[in-house]
Amino acid sequence: MNISIRQLTAFIKVADNGSFTRASEQMYLTQSAVSGLIKELETDLGIVLFDRTTRQLSLSAVGRHLLPQARRILNEMQLFENEASSLTSLAQGQVRLAVSQFAASSLPAVIAQFAKEYPNIGVSLLDCSAENLLKHIQDIEVDLGVGTELGFIETEDDIRADLLYQLPFCVVMPDNHALAQRDEITWQDLLETPLITLQGPFLDQVTAELDDSISAHVQQARYKVNFMSTALEMTRQGFGITLCLPYMPEVIDWVSANGLLMRPLTQPVKMRQFFIYQRASRALSPATIAFKQFLQTYFATHYNDLHHSDSSSSE
Repeated sequence: MNISIRQLTAFIKVADNGSFTRASEQMYLTQSAVSGLIKELETDLGIVLFDRTTRQLSLSAVGRHLLPQARRILNEMQLFENEASSLTSLAQGQVRLAVSQFAASSLPAVIAQFAKEYPNIGVSLLDCSAENLLKHIQDIEVDLGVGTELGFIETEDDIRADLLYQLPFCVVMPDNHALAQRDEITWQDLLETPLITLQGPFLDQVTAELDDSISAHVQQARYKVNFMSTALEMTRQGFGITLCLPYMPEVIDWVSANGLLMRPLTQPVKMRQFFIYQRASRALSPATIAFKQFLQTYFATHYNDLHHSDSSSSE
């Protein structure tokens, strides 16, 4: 049995109008085409839907019983089409996002901006460690992940990683600090003053590929804390200088408003990369595609403006 939507539509139209002629006009078909659809449906079902005489056309007893079912099927099909159209047009949808520590600090502002443009799309946020980010994606607990580079990502064939943005490691110091007077601040310059750093993976990222003496100085920093807010406040209080990534406008604003200065470190210029992760074999929903594109545009614009501002202020 292969009942078509056109056959059910013809059945309903003929039943409602009591006429093949009027039904054919509403369906923009010839009368013979509509009659053919009804005959095909009756043959497929093995029943008679209409009692026909030379002067009258009316539903058979079986036809009267099946008409409500036919209406319900077409209504469900219409709902299906409307739902698909709604999702495609981004009138609704849900995006599940996992973010690692540093990315988590900057994502709420992005989600708030996204919600203004797409108020009917919900975005749920799961903050997690960098180590667990990949697992959430692999287990399809989230649609996208945003975090720093993962060294073991190359061994995962089903994970796609798209570069989202990259930030230079910077040093934060009081604006009257001796280093603040220099045109360029190098990693070697850090040996001259006490350091405040974050504990954990951040230290490994900072010291990778640095000279041994500089790496040892960073690793053996006088003060090690868990939160960037603590490191910045200790810097403001004169305990030393701290290392930072300019990942949040709020952090940059707080630094300048509290008598501190943030400068990129050179020789070498070290960048930390942030990626969007997803399952390569899994198709993204229209809502998730829209959110991913929004993320890419937002960060490209924001950090281009940031770098332009930095270069202008240093001239």
